Amino acid sequence: MRMLKVLTLASAMALSAGLAHADSTVRFWYHFDNADNPMDALVEKFEAANPGITVEAENVPWNSYYDQLYTSIIGGNAPDAAMVKMFALPRLAEMGALEPLDAMLESWDGTANLQDNLLELTKGPDGKHYYLPVQYVVLYLYYRTDMFEELGLSVPKTCDEFREAAKALTRDTDGDGQIDTYGFGMRGGKGGHDHWATFTLSREGVTLEEGLDSEAGVAGTQYVVDLFRQDEVFPPSAPNDGFQEIIGAFKAGKTAMTIHHIGSANGMVEALGDKVSAAPVPECGGGRWTGFGDESTAILSSAEDKEAAWKWISFLSSEGNNTTFNEATGQLPVVKADSENWSLHPQRFVKATVDSLPFAELLPNVPETSDFVNTVWPVSMQRALTGEITAEEMNAEISELFAK
Repeated sequence: MRMLKVLTLASAMALSAGLAHADSTVRFWYHFDNADNPMDALVEKFEAANPGITVEAENVPWNSYYDQLYTSIIGGNAPDAAMVKMFALPRLAEMGALEPLDAMLESWDGTANLQDNLLELTKGPDGKHYYLPVQYVVLYLYYRTDMFEELGLSVPKTCDEFREAAKALTRDTDGDGQIDTYGFGMRGGKGGHDHWATFTLSREGVTLEEGLDSEAGVAGTQYVVDLFRQDEVFPPSAPNDGFQEIIGAFKAGKTAMTIHHIGSANGMVEALGDKVSAAPVPECGGGRWTGFGDESTAILSSAEDKEAAWKWISFLSSEGNNTTFNEATGQLPVVKADSENWSLHPQRFVKATVDSLPFAELLPNVPETSDFVNTVWPVSMQRALTGEITAEEMNAEISELFAK
């Protein structure tokens, strides 16, 4: 009889523990600029499939998003889950604000359905997973199919092929004695570090934190400088060109190739139709490097019901739901099946993105990267392109920054 009472009491306690989370609320922060916001529909679908869990989704303005997130953590009022980018991971981890997701990922059926390399790219510095990818972009090579076909050129797969194609595509097309089409639209101004990195950080043993002073590292920067100063395959404005200039020149037929991500695809097609396509960036120096743009979700360590929070964020990264989520952002779904059925962009650009994922990289998640992107790289690149400094001197300036 005593054993029966103990078992009955234990059963009652287990039932009580289960009921403690029977009615849970998941506070979720996100940032969408698009007025056509699908979050209400996603919340409604999730709550219908998960009775007892309520999701309070708050759209926080981007320009104050991380300030509010950090403040809420310090103040003990953090959301249970939130959209997050990789640049924030070191600080969030240092604050002890993130819940490791490894055990959840291991037992989740959806893990195998995520695009290859996404979980590797979004790992924490300690090797653990704190982020669940929810959307992404990868930079690739845009090229003018009509110009390539006219000259009988193949899409370049190596730096040598790229150089020869760029030289052939740089020409006077109207016979007035002036070059009016250039082979490549180089973004020499702020934000163009990914162009340079494609040709430099692809080389064996070369990263921003080591190897830039090596023969291979200097050769990468020299390759970019020579394309401009020796081969003259960039427009003369390249040292100062930013995003608007390289995209505008490509649409106008002033350049035959450039590098960007799928965010520009629909505008390209609107302007050029089937005269534009995309492919992975070329291999340079024995490897490939291209930029990865991330967005993930995370569970905050202070969440009262982490299981409910996991159900919600994994729902957003599941087949079908991930498509709905990304239709509002213009970025790509992280689920393989959703990518195959994606209709927001032509499939040739989706394919170029997916094919580029295996060698996509993030810049180092260290304080020096901000200075590199905003000041050191654009200034040194402009000086190198105009001949004020050598490729070796440019790389030395970047190496000195990261040595700090």
